Amino acid sequence: MDKKEKTEEQWKSELDSETYRVTREKGTEAAFTGKYNDLKDAGIYNCAACSEPLFSSANKYDSGSGWPSFYQPSNPENITENNDHAHGMIRTEVVCKKCDSHLGHVFPDGPPETGLRYCINSVALDFEKEEKA
Repeated sequence: MDKKEKTEEQWKSELDSETYRVTREKGTEAAFTGKYNDLKDAGIYNCAACSEPLFSSANKYDSGSGWPSFYQPSNPENITENNDHAHGMIRTEVVCKKCDSHLGHVFPDGPPETGLRYCINSVALDFEKEEKA
């Protein structure tokens, strides 16, 4: 995979302020405010910064957490998981492998399919609706 490398000034000029805050500064949107939390449409969730495909609606479920939740990425090769010790917690950060954008975190309390809950910020995603045949 070719890395998408840009300066922070380039990212700031291309992303809106909230997307920049979350993806480049490791922020978090408020629970239950994201545009994709309740979305039920079929399609693919791409990285908002570089358009890399990350999650499928087929693996999305309602975790009740207030953020879009998935039990697995559409292609594990497209994400990186890092240890996150910020805010006095031990968590696993989920990052887009292509552009290093912060997406959210993964927790070991997901559904039986994998036992994982990828808790992802809506603002870090762009949804591409599946075309009906």
